[in-house]
Amino acid sequence: MKFLSFGVLVFLCCAAAFSQKKIPSEERLNSLMDAWHKNATLAKFDEYFAATSDNFVFYGTAPAEKWDKEAFKTFCKPYFDSTRTWRFTPSNRVWNFSKDGKTAWFDEDLQTWMLDCRGSGVCEKTKQGWKLAYYNLSVVIENEKIQEFIKLRKD
Repeated sequence: MKFLSFGVLVFLCCAAAFSQKKIPSEERLNSLMDAWHKNATLAKFDEYFAATSDNFVFYGTAPAEKWDKEAFKTFCKPYFDSTRTWRFTPSNRVWNFSKDGKTAWFDEDLQTWMLDCRGSGVCEKTKQGWKLAYYNLSVVIENEKIQEFIKLRKD
């Protein structure tokens, strides 16, 4: 009986240790993304971009808004310098992870000055920790309003 109890204990300890190594930390990633949004609100330029990878890409809501990191920094700098940045309040964030635990992707709902928006992104695990590599911001529009929206886009 002692041998069986010891075997079960060893199995449970090994299973717990294995699962902790294999499951990426949603808590760290949520902290990264929450801080990223907050640093935009607080106009903390250096902290905002420190959360991003060297190959970071940002897709905005306008058709021409596909920015690499340096171009996005140039675009954002005047807003951060004047402290007239943006406040995006995230909710309903959902994470998914690669099998090796080095890549995570997510989607989130956002309350913004544009009303309801959605963000999606990809984070990668680096030597410096998790970094945001890709972010796509989109405006949410109801299906029954899409025809009116299409007319506005054509004008």
